[in-house]
Amino acid sequence: QVQLVESGGGLVQAGGSLRLSCAASGSINSINNMGWYRQAPGKQRELVAAITSRGNTNYADSVKGRFTISRDNAKNTVYLQMNSLKPEDTAVYYCAIVLSPTLIQGSWGQGTQVTVSS
Repeated sequence: QVQLVESGGGLVQAGGSLRLSCAASGSINSINNMGWYRQAPGKQRELVAAITSRGNTNYADSVKGRFTISRDNAKNTVYLQMNSLKPEDTAVYYCAIVLSPTLIQGSWGQGTQVTVSS
């Protein structure tokens, strides 16, 4: 089973940018749908971006136009470029193999904390 490790989070001011990385322990070539989720304090975890093996992408309305998901199959890595960050983007971000918006393959990793100050 492929293990996923998230990195790249941190503290940034509103309007700033961060790039998150998700490194897989094995090949992601055959994995159709990879995604980034986030969970803010007191809120449910939500899917913010997903990408298929063909490069088709989907985004939550709250991040459209600001976030970009990409994947590098040669490096077994999925990225989330986050621009124009807002305080409401503050959350722990998780990478996962997406089976449906509310169902992932395997278990959640440690995630990476993103904190946006106003």
